[in-house]
Amino acid sequence: MRFASLGSGSEGNALIVEVNRTRIMLDCGFGLRETASRLARTGLEAGDIDAIVITHEHGDHIGGAARFARKHRLPVWMTHGTFGIFRQQYDQLPEVCLFDSHQEFSIGDITMMPFPVPHDAREPVQFVFGDGQHKLGVLTDVGASTAHIETMLSGCDALVLECNHDSQLLQNSAYPAGLKKRIAGLFGHLDNQASAALLARLDTSRLQHLIAAHLSKHNNTPALALDCLASALGCTPDWLDYASQEDGFCWRQLI
Repeated sequence: MRFASLGSGSEGNALIVEVNRTRIMLDCGFGLRETASRLARTGLEAGDIDAIVITHEHGDHIGGAARFARKHRLPVWMTHGTFGIFRQQYDQLPEVCLFDSHQEFSIGDITMMPFPVPHDAREPVQFVFGDGQHKLGVLTDVGASTAHIETMLSGCDALVLECNHDSQLLQNSAYPAGLKKRIAGLFGHLDNQASAALLARLDTSRLQHLIAAHLSKHNNTPALALDCLASALGCTPDWLDYASQEDGFCWRQLI
């Protein structure tokens, strides 16, 4: 298994997961040309993607999915709740596949293990991906951890973990009070300290890669996020990495 990010943040998100000859795109928040350009940086073309899997209906995750799927004749997988919001837009797609947020399913050689998360969306999920030997956990767009989330993410070989904001930077920012409340709320986004606390409760004995994701451009810095995660993991920050909005991150291989 290997994985790469095309970009992560409020301006667009997409993550590629590859097992053998199966490749899925988790979310598609970029336009057609931008998605193709970012795919090319990973050495892939649109025809190399087998399916798009959606976590929730916010535009930075789903905004480019319909056009990309229609143009390249790709199935799109989503929860019943997400489909309910965009039913008209997605009725014209080649194939829409609905899944239960608690039910494991497979796309080609990739096992998909969804789990529900608290976020301000209709039926949001995040995922653990498996290849029979390794597990990749992805957790972004979540306001608070839960026991079920931590059970799902424990024992993973790689983690892509939200570190959206530094709480002090957010409170001192020029954002309106209502937006600050939403971001920091139980259905918003994890701050650095909350992500580190979550990480400290996981079984990380198999961890090969840890990548901070969905960093705010205005209310966080890579250094702040990585310092928090490194402290929780008991390592130096240079062992970790982060997903940028502009470049995501390059391929990471699980061995």
